[in-house]
Amino acid sequence: MTKDTKEKLSPLTITLHWIVGLTIIGLLALGIYMSQASDYGFYPLHKSIGITIFLIIITRVIWRLINGWPEPVSQYQKIEHMLARIIHYILLIGSVLIPLSGMIMSIMGGHGAAIFGLEIAARNFDPLDPSKAIPHNAELAKLGSFLHEWVSYVVIGALVLHVAGALKHHFISKDATLRRMLGGKVS
Repeated sequence: MTKDTKEKLSPLTITLHWIVGLTIIGLLALGIYMSQASDYGFYPLHKSIGITIFLIIITRVIWRLINGWPEPVSQYQKIEHMLARIIHYILLIGSVLIPLSGMIMSIMGGHGAAIFGLEIAARNFDPLDPSKAIPHNAELAKLGSFLHEWVSYVVIGALVLHVAGALKHHFISKDATLRRMLGGKVS
């Protein structure tokens, strides 16, 4: 398998970056919509995509551990490099914690988990009132809910900084950082 170089990122790095990034952005937007509009009809879709992308995220984390971090395209200030590294860590860790905490919230809250209708964790509903879930562990469900919400906010902030950094590299520094992530080669 091709590893990343300073001149070119591997096809696997690029593919995992864009699939995970765009899916997380979509799920964050859908989650905010559901929360703000109190429209819970999208929960099955949100959970299905979240569980599915979790498997791809784990692949991305393993690939990052095997491949290491890509070398910067250009030399820049130490503080800028440190901030970029922190943002990358926040995005990588956050992309693991968001779906994991969502699964904990749902499963421990008694709502179960399914991937597009295929049940992977059974629901635990009150037999006398099937509209109410009986938590398996209410405290873990609350912790999952707290983490799911707050890590999402942190990731949104990190995404804004990540995109701003990519645009800064492209338009101000005029280096090949963004081109490399789009599959181009650094000259």
